[in-house]
Amino acid sequence: MATTSDIRNGLCIRYNHDIFKVTEFLHVKPGKGPAFVRTKLKSVTTGKVIDNTFSAGHKIEEVRVETHKYQFLYQDGEFYHFMNVEDYTQIRLLEAALDMPNLLKEGEVVTILINTEDNLPLSVDMPPHVVLEVTQTEPGLKGNTATNATKPATVETGAEVNVPLFINEGDKIKVETEKGTYKERIKE
Repeated sequence: MATTSDIRNGLCIRYNHDIFKVTEFLHVKPGKGPAFVRTKLKSVTTGKVIDNTFSAGHKIEEVRVETHKYQFLYQDGEFYHFMNVEDYTQIRLLEAALDMPNLLKEGEVVTILINTEDNLPLSVDMPPHVVLEVTQTEPGLKGNTATNATKPATVETGAEVNVPLFINEGDKIKVETEKGTYKERIKE
């Protein structure tokens, strides 16, 4: 059993008959009253995100997990197929297990959390940024903007990302996977 002082991002806990992953947390010590921990928990089975507050010293049941590097192979319907980069075993996961499946391109290496009790995959952690090529976007017109104008662009995986007006088809851009937002243009 762990306590609230052990809470950190990425920790998997058993709560309300489900397994949740801590995505955000904040230790709060008000001037009056007991301390507490505010958390954002994401269910690894349904993908639902809930807010929860634990009082200081509250006992939580930690789920032991292992992390393994997997390479994304291909998608077929609602299933995504991955290969372990160490022993070449393959697994397939439902689309709901991924946070941003539309930013995943073939060959991308991700980290998969696996429950040590039953060897079932819990969640997929994508790299913080991915580099994708813009396949379709409207040309940006000079002079008709105020500041920080953006336009929609479709990238090679089919996802739509808002980009600055100077981005053209064929450009490679870095996309932040957590929010699915444009970060910068990559020069080759």
